[in-house]
Amino acid sequence: MPASSTAQRYDRAQNYERFVNPQWVRLLDILGMNVRYERCVGCELFTADGRRVLDFNSGYCVHNAGHNHPAIKAAIKMELDADGPAMLQSNVSDLAGELAARLCASAGGRLTKAFFCSSGSEGVETVIKFARAKTGRNGIISARGAFHGLTCGALSLMSDGFWRDGFGELLSDTDLVNFGDLAGLESRLATGRFGALVIEPVQVEGGMRLPAESYLREAQQLCRRHGALFVLDEVQTGFYRTGRFLAAHRYGVEPDMVVLAKALSGGLIPVGAVLMTDAVCDAVYSSFRRAIVHTSTFGENALAMRAGLATLDVLERERLGERAGALGDAFRRTLAERLGQFEMVREVRGVGMLTGVEFQPPGRLRLRLPFEAFMRIYPAMFGQVLVMRLYRDHGILTQICGNNFMVLKVAPPLVVSEAQLDEFVRAIEAAVATMHRGGGFWTEALGMARRVIGSI
Repeated sequence: MPASSTAQRYDRAQNYERFVNPQWVRLLDILGMNVRYERCVGCELFTADGRRVLDFNSGYCVHNAGHNHPAIKAAIKMELDADGPAMLQSNVSDLAGELAARLCASAGGRLTKAFFCSSGSEGVETVIKFARAKTGRNGIISARGAFHGLTCGALSLMSDGFWRDGFGELLSDTDLVNFGDLAGLESRLATGRFGALVIEPVQVEGGMRLPAESYLREAQQLCRRHGALFVLDEVQTGFYRTGRFLAAHRYGVEPDMVVLAKALSGGLIPVGAVLMTDAVCDAVYSSFRRAIVHTSTFGENALAMRAGLATLDVLERERLGERAGALGDAFRRTLAERLGQFEMVREVRGVGMLTGVEFQPPGRLRLRLPFEAFMRIYPAMFGQVLVMRLYRDHGILTQICGNNFMVLKVAPPLVVSEAQLDEFVRAIEAAVATMHRGGGFWTEALGMARRVIGSI
């Protein structure tokens, strides 16, 4: 990085580096992605140095309605100007009741109550407590490769040591099954120790892993048979990301609880929600003495509730679920056609506006040698180099899957246009072609990996 750029970067980032997280600043510096964004609208991000970047990450599926949707902004401004009870804590929130009714109606099935919190991780913590209260069992089952959040309870339901290591003993009464393994699930449920199965309908961070057609339905049946709750973490798959309001609707299941967050407020206010059955709710709020036994300080704040209502309006009025389904299918077909020529592309898969491009080791010796050297230095950097190339050379913001570094996650806002999808296809085809030509791609990649090792 030129000295002048370094000086500018340090000038604006020095407080963050000194007082927040210096390692994050260093990582973005190495990737060449430490820039200042001045304006974000729809799918487009505009930097201080005049670049236009297409967002194909959506803040990890936060911006389903696009960045700074005018209708959601207007609703939040209206709520601020009303001078109403934003955080009174001693009242019945009309907005929370209205949003809960909308969410339960959209979710349908057995989900008739809502608890509001501030994040998906907090929602998973709620699920753990409520499942124990309803069933009287401490044990929770989850799937290997899942990502449920970074609080201690959520980490207890995850298998990847990258996220768990260094934080001591987590919840002890948890167990893991392979995603899709019904026999393993049944053997654990048959012990009678477990109160719930907590699972993502699509393992997004696990590498965009889709369930077999009947897997979730059969898992639900096993839970019912053994008296355990069937719980879906739809933090990334909810709000029409898969084409339906919930991925549960796509796979024909009716969970006992669903965790929602991220896209609920249009990406503008922290908010999460846990939808549940009456029976689960009544097990916790069983008397007036227990009316406040589980709460969240910011959970029902007026700005988040108003933003949530406005977001639902936008998603429904603009029929973004229908667009996600139709455009997503066509997008993957085009990607598969254009990338199928490259030996390092194993598969393009996904659902709705969630797509994963999986890579594999090359067969040709000319590519295999630098690839293997690269992976020995730092495995995650293969995907990060691709992310960097797409960003630097083509103005596309993406990310690799958190638990599978060989899969590029492609998740643009649901307002993405066909022209923007085509722009992404051209960009990734060019980036992958450069990768297969060898030379500069691998030289730069190895140099970057060594810089990362030097910073660890």
